[in-house]
Amino acid sequence: MQQGVNLYIPAAALGIVLLVKLPALVRGWRSPLVRTVNTLILLHCAGFFFSAPPTVTVVNRLTGVCNFSAVLVHCILCAYACTCLALIENWRGDTEGRAHTRRRVRVWILGHLLVAAAVISCFILGDAPDERQRDFDTYYATTPYISEMLLLYLFANIVAAAAATVVCWRWTLAIRKESRRDGSSTADSWLRAGLYVLVAGFLTNLTFGVVKVLAVAARWTGRNWDALNDGAATFSSFGAMVVTLGFLLPIFGPWFTERLVKPVRTFFALAHLMRVVRPPATSGPGPLALATPWYAGPEQHLVNRMTNIQDCILQLRPYCADGIRELAYREAASKGVRQPDAVAAGLAAMLEAAADARARTAPVGDDESSRAAHALRSSETEYPDLLVRISRALRLGPRHRGAAPMAGAQRSPT
Repeated sequence: MQQGVNLYIPAAALGIVLLVKLPALVRGWRSPLVRTVNTLILLHCAGFFFSAPPTVTVVNRLTGVCNFSAVLVHCILCAYACTCLALIENWRGDTEGRAHTRRRVRVWILGHLLVAAAVISCFILGDAPDERQRDFDTYYATTPYISEMLLLYLFANIVAAAAATVVCWRWTLAIRKESRRDGSSTADSWLRAGLYVLVAGFLTNLTFGVVKVLAVAARWTGRNWDALNDGAATFSSFGAMVVTLGFLLPIFGPWFTERLVKPVRTFFALAHLMRVVRPPATSGPGPLALATPWYAGPEQHLVNRMTNIQDCILQLRPYCADGIRELAYREAASKGVRQPDAVAAGLAAMLEAAADARARTAPVGDDESSRAAHALRSSETEYPDLLVRISRALRLGPRHRGAAPMAGAQRSPT
């Protein structure tokens, strides 16, 4: 019973994933990639469900055929291996090679259909009168036709796992080479991570097939290596989960990065800027800060923080001296700092000095503050990540950003 529960848990988890992806399947049914992904999850879920001993008993009773569940699971595993290969082919296929991709997918489908037909034929010709829920492979390893059925499905899975491992590894090397030449995008990084996971998963499936063959072959020589067969069941479940994870990483990874990782990283990167421009509690009423509810997503937290920073900078405008910005920018540029970082260093020095001037209630002239506001707006238009760069410059301090705001304040024309 415990083994059945252990198999039902991943089956239920994959079933939930399939339900979540059902709307996308309906919208993108014409896409071979979408169909193949959902088919893979469905077969993976079915493999866990029909391999559980309680389900084995129920299927055998309902069909009235002893060990019918065994041939059913073997056919599901063949279909799962074929779907993995078809998904890899559809992933790699592009506009120019679409017809070639379809031909390769048809070859894999035809080959596994022949294997499944041969497995069913051998089961019909063979004799398996005793129901075996966990050790069908080793128990009937020496039975005519049943042994051939076992070898067919095992070698089909070994070949599929080996082919998928080679394809994924070569694809990984090609992506790494292309990334070194043209740079790596977020999607490429997640794709390469998914391929590494797939290589590990297919190697696990390959090990499962080899161990199963060894356990079956041991029965031919009169030995009992059923312990290998029991261990292979664990390998199979683990390998299938790893393979599914490898396929899902490139699909959900970019979304995870764009919607969660980047907003959270940017939110915390702006903390230093927020601390500098935010008015102290003793300075009287400041700009009305946007309150973010605890249940809001990372993107909403980031938008509200950026809005609050802009409002605080607007309140600092009477204290911003463009002369400090210009001097700090030139000092940073003279030290070889890149143009975007030099611009951020100048603005960081200006805002830092403005916060100090606000604490002393010492505003600058209108002309000076107007030129500073214009420089800030121009820089924001040119550099979309300007606020993050300013916050980084504030965190590093004047020595590392190539500017000295207080010294600049003393030498400023204002």
